Amino acid sequence: MVCPSISWGCILLLLCFASMGDAEYMKYKDPKQPVNTRIKDLLGRMTLAEKIGQTTQIERTVASGDVMRKYFIGSILSGGGSVPAPQATPAVWVNMVNEFQKGALSTRLGIPMIYGIDAVHGNNNVYNATIFPHNVGLGATRDPDLARRIGEATALEVRATGIPYAFAPCVAVCRDPRWGRCYESYSEDHKIVQQMTDIILGLQGEIPVNQTKGVPYVAGKDKVAACAKHFVGDGGTHNGINENNTIVDERGLLGIHMPPYYDSIIKGVATVMVSYSSVNGAKMHANHDLVTGYLKSKLHFRGFVISDWLGIDRITSPPAANYTYSVQAGINAGIDMVMVPFNFTRYIDDATSLVNKSIISMSRIDDAVSRILRVKFTMGLFENPLADLSFADQLGKKEHRELAREAVRKSLVLLKNGNSPNQQFLPLPKKAKRILVAGSHASNLGYQCGGWSIEWMGGSGDITVGTTILDAIKSTVGDSTSVVYSENPDDSFMKKNDFSFAIIVVGEPPYAETVGDNSDLTILDPGPDTIRNICSRVKCAVVIVSGRPVVIEPYLPLMEALVAAWLPGTEGQGVADVLFGDYGFTGKLSRTWFKSVDQLPMNVGDPHYDPLFPFGFGLTVNSSQPGFSEARSHGDKKEITVCVALSLVLSVVLTFDLGIGIFQHGAALL
Repeated sequence: MVCPSISWGCILLLLCFASMGDAEYMKYKDPKQPVNTRIKDLLGRMTLAEKIGQTTQIERTVASGDVMRKYFIGSILSGGGSVPAPQATPAVWVNMVNEFQKGALSTRLGIPMIYGIDAVHGNNNVYNATIFPHNVGLGATRDPDLARRIGEATALEVRATGIPYAFAPCVAVCRDPRWGRCYESYSEDHKIVQQMTDIILGLQGEIPVNQTKGVPYVAGKDKVAACAKHFVGDGGTHNGINENNTIVDERGLLGIHMPPYYDSIIKGVATVMVSYSSVNGAKMHANHDLVTGYLKSKLHFRGFVISDWLGIDRITSPPAANYTYSVQAGINAGIDMVMVPFNFTRYIDDATSLVNKSIISMSRIDDAVSRILRVKFTMGLFENPLADLSFADQLGKKEHRELAREAVRKSLVLLKNGNSPNQQFLPLPKKAKRILVAGSHASNLGYQCGGWSIEWMGGSGDITVGTTILDAIKSTVGDSTSVVYSENPDDSFMKKNDFSFAIIVVGEPPYAETVGDNSDLTILDPGPDTIRNICSRVKCAVVIVSGRPVVIEPYLPLMEALVAAWLPGTEGQGVADVLFGDYGFTGKLSRTWFKSVDQLPMNVGDPHYDPLFPFGFGLTVNSSQPGFSEARSHGDKKEITVCVALSLVLSVVLTFDLGIGIFQHGAALL
């Protein structure tokens, strides 16, 4: 036997290496392991500080690599208009996201953070992105496949900036157009909203046949985690006041506002955002019965629940009056990730203290963290935490702009076409001598995009890359046709000029959330005067650019045609495509168009239902009849034709959404 002490040393050394080898294998890092196994393994290794960090989402302006490392932050977001630089390129976005991610990966356990952004109609915060029509317009298309394809394109444009998480779709059922977020809702009818949740399949990928109900699903690197919002009843607040109280019985809550969440969960939505609003006086951010009892337990949702921006702060009135209580109430209600977004150390300190005092249980924290990790594991974030520029060419891609243009065409709703059933005004001739284009929204890209476009509140003018309705008209008409633009021509201008016809584009200014709450619902001044002045002197078609129905009945007799264009986004060419007859009108109202705001709230099926244009209304162009002819444009205007009997019959028929053919609702003859 030679030097037994050395042999024992060798054995100990080998045992040491073996032990190190075992330690290096961590189940949570092995993609071959089942997701639940990975969650259990990682959760068992985490300290309380690491767990609380995972529940924390902060704004990018307060984030850094050091912050990620020190506080184990689980998520970052860009608030509305929060960008790394003006007109930032995909490379600038990707580099920023990766710097934050490297900080997260450098922590002891290397848990990647998830970056989220409000991509609610395309990647709308980002310069040069394709901005699609807002949901109110998409609802008028009643085309779930279109929604799915928009989801696919949006996912690619979000990934182009290195971001894997979109706070979309909004599945609110807006029951009162006075609400400032009504344009984020597809319809007043939950059935249309349910159908349009197919956008989730585009954002996240087609769900596998054997997928367990409630388990989130994100298909790969070209997809993003989606977020159904705002749970629940946000579209039903009293008088349409944002963040207010939804007064509703169980049948109304479960039969009107809840159904879109059934569909979203079945389609594998990864996250659900809680509403600022209350249900029957109970703040949703503190509503354990609905968040935990119904969403998680009854609907078996297994993704994570996220608060809205400063959402837990608003549990108290005034907001943050007792922040410690808000943290306690929010997390115990079932919120898994808190969108802090700025003073994250206060949230972390309070949450930690509440757990240490057993006011928030460790099991509640473990549930929250498990749900967050489930989404991160499912979407492959542990395997591919860093973004690259492989999707950079997807931002503002030609094919995506063509898709947005298609969406615009399909969203347009023809509300009036001529002053008699046998004399239609649209489509307009491309070879007219001289066309007047007027109105505050004709040459304003920001106005036609609306809120949540580059900035939170939107903006005015050339806020990004796109085509205004004016430019679209110019590119559509014949070479010999003169297009004259005057935003608000006065009487003198009209007297001095002779036009074949006029196109007037007016509507609402951009807005978002509470700023958009409006009890008057009038179009932006001087829109009414523009309509009166021009339409009294030349035959005119009026295009309304708005996030909801607006007061239009007083001006209806003055115009030959009326089109609801909603908030079409960057691709204004879609409006001209249909005005000039390259495509037909197919859109149907997904919202009731009221006569007067005094009627509100008024939804299809209500006992007092007496709309200007009913839910489901939308004219089509009769291809067997000619449209407007310049030869007919000279001379006095035709007298107003009122077909009373036909109006009464058709208003009843159209209320049941039976489709419109060539006939018109009585209001369209005014």
